[in-house]
Amino acid sequence: MPTTSTTSAREILTGLHDVMASKASAQAKLNKVVKIIAEAMASEVCSIYLLRDGVLELFATVGLNQKAVHVTKLALGEGLVGSIAKDVAVLNLAEAASHPEFAYRPETGEEVFHSFAGVPIVRKERAIGVLAVQHAEPRAYDEIEIEALQTVAMVLSELIANAGLADRAASAATESRGSGTARIAGQKLVVGMAKGHAVYHQPRVLIEHTVAEDIEAERHRVYAAFARMREQIDTMMGHAEFGTVGEHQEVLETYKMFAYDEGWSRRINESIDSGLTAEAAIERVRQRMQTRMRQIDDPLLQERMHDLDDLSNRLLRIVSGQLGTAAQAGLPQDAILIARNLGPAELLEYDRRKLKGVILEEGSLTAHVTIVARAMGVPMIGRARNVRRQIQEGDLVLLDGGEGAAFARPTPAVQEAFETKLAASQKRRAEYAAVKDLPPITRDGTRIAVMVNAGLRDDVAALGLTGADGIGLFRTEFQFLVSATLPRRESQQRLYRAVLEAAGDKPVIFRTVDVGGDKQLPYLHASGNGEENPALGWRALRLALDRDTLMKAQARALLEAAAGRNLDIMFPMVSEPWEFDQAKTLVEEQRAWLAGRKKRLPTRVRYGAMLEVPALAEMLDLLLPRIDFMSIGTNDLTQFLFAADRSNPLLAERYDWLSPAILRFLRRVVRAADAANVPVGVCGEMGGRTLEAMALVGIGVRRLSITPAGVGPVKAMIRSLDGGAATALLDRLLDKPPPDMRAALAAWAEKNKVAMA
Repeated sequence: MPTTSTTSAREILTGLHDVMASKASAQAKLNKVVKIIAEAMASEVCSIYLLRDGVLELFATVGLNQKAVHVTKLALGEGLVGSIAKDVAVLNLAEAASHPEFAYRPETGEEVFHSFAGVPIVRKERAIGVLAVQHAEPRAYDEIEIEALQTVAMVLSELIANAGLADRAASAATESRGSGTARIAGQKLVVGMAKGHAVYHQPRVLIEHTVAEDIEAERHRVYAAFARMREQIDTMMGHAEFGTVGEHQEVLETYKMFAYDEGWSRRINESIDSGLTAEAAIERVRQRMQTRMRQIDDPLLQERMHDLDDLSNRLLRIVSGQLGTAAQAGLPQDAILIARNLGPAELLEYDRRKLKGVILEEGSLTAHVTIVARAMGVPMIGRARNVRRQIQEGDLVLLDGGEGAAFARPTPAVQEAFETKLAASQKRRAEYAAVKDLPPITRDGTRIAVMVNAGLRDDVAALGLTGADGIGLFRTEFQFLVSATLPRRESQQRLYRAVLEAAGDKPVIFRTVDVGGDKQLPYLHASGNGEENPALGWRALRLALDRDTLMKAQARALLEAAAGRNLDIMFPMVSEPWEFDQAKTLVEEQRAWLAGRKKRLPTRVRYGAMLEVPALAEMLDLLLPRIDFMSIGTNDLTQFLFAADRSNPLLAERYDWLSPAILRFLRRVVRAADAANVPVGVCGEMGGRTLEAMALVGIGVRRLSITPAGVGPVKAMIRSLDGGAATALLDRLLDKPPPDMRAALAAWAEKNKVAMA
């Protein structure tokens, strides 16, 4: 049965339908609209303000002084109306004058009115006006009244846009979407340069018709769309498996939950009852959800609300006949993808030949999509706020991942400067390709192993493309992160065997599952969930040893996959030697179990530890005799050494990998490992940067495991470097550190003609 809210909204929309169908002028229509709303809501005042030339102009009113129409104007953020438009938010006040943003306009005669409620009139996610009601009696408006106002505001946006009454510019005067060059600043995620045309990952459906002609017909359209959407999601859930094209399974699991949520479909039906079309009803419920989302502080709940927002997009595209994301619709030859966020599997859906770059409104250095993009060699920046308000689909975009910036609609001068820099970058890439098959040997004859980090089956192809020596870090947790349930042992085994077969005779170091912290598994209800400091909490080896059934299954999968081959296993986040002992014992027990059943085993198993926790460096005399090799994980190690969260944008670039503190620490570890005759390498972003890699070679590191995109530049650097001279330089600088270690190393590299990227 329809609620009072839908009844009130339907009454207004019935009147609006007749007004919109009439041949009256736009001004006359709006004059009638405010009267219809005022009468239906028993409101003493109803006013419409429209954004024109960057300011909000009183365009129509009943209850205020008619002489104020087209005279009263408010800047964005000025007064209650300006605040609503600027924040795209609702205000509901029993006493308007008590609000800090209240601005009295004497020409309106509004001093006799106390209560105030206003909602934004939204078009393409931006406020193009404000609909407001007022009463003399001080009272807060009921939620059903606000609901009715928001529904009516949606319909008004169609009338206003069709009449061309409001600005097409964004809701802030400083935003430049649509004309002129816009510079978009963001966080550097994947270095590289790209030129292409903007494509939205999920194009918004522009709703042209909001008022329903036949409510039952609209209801059936929604029913059919829900059925189609649920079928799509069920199909994807059935086919989605690690390493194949498909939606991110974790997201799909949430999608499935929401897709079958009766509350969501009921709210859409209630909006149809009020007189909205199927498209408008879906959008109305989405807007309501977005309003609530702005009030949520819990990041986990916000992410769930984002999932529902994405699902609304899917349903809206189905009901309007605009199916699929840009990946399914097809890309132009040179696409710069614009998205709020992406899952790693979603990125893999795109044609790598056409996808030139990615700009995200969210994203971080540690996000899995960043790791995948790095492996694909796709330049990417993140945390680009309001990017979808500044870049239109089809705009020419210049993306510079190294600078963390993009330019939309660039001037000829900006294009010329970019092209010059891009040409130099392409020349360097050609030079890197020329050294692909040449060994990374320093000028004085020291061989450095340059390996790649991987986590996807497709990443193994980078070995042939880059000439890397092997996979120095295979992140096995990716398979767990993109699965809706714990991956079966057989599924893990297939992946590991495929990786080993693809690598051929090149070594692969498998890191056991590193989850927890910022990489929570939806199906693993851990006691560590909700930790205040997840990076320092129940994660990686700690979690795996506590949940040893998970690690036992992985150990058996690795042993079975490597039958007849060499197997290198590395344990993450070892804090003390006993943890390594316990993990190795667990694997050995599984090896004994398989041997007892006459199963074919690896010809050799080597065990390694990752040094990420500084405490382990104090126990090297006990650890090194136990292990076959060691890798230093510089990403986590750096944040632990400096007590600085690497995902915090305020600290992201504050602590330098070339700090004497880090280099001294690493040199001490490398010297201890060398003395014990234990091979030691570095796997992390630090080793993939040429200046940092030069410093690592200088302190004695002989194995680097880096992103595939970094192999060429690092190889070229090594082949141009005198290793002995670099060691002498580092010893001298670390004994008496200069004020700026980075500048000193860069100056030496330039003087000695060391190839730097």
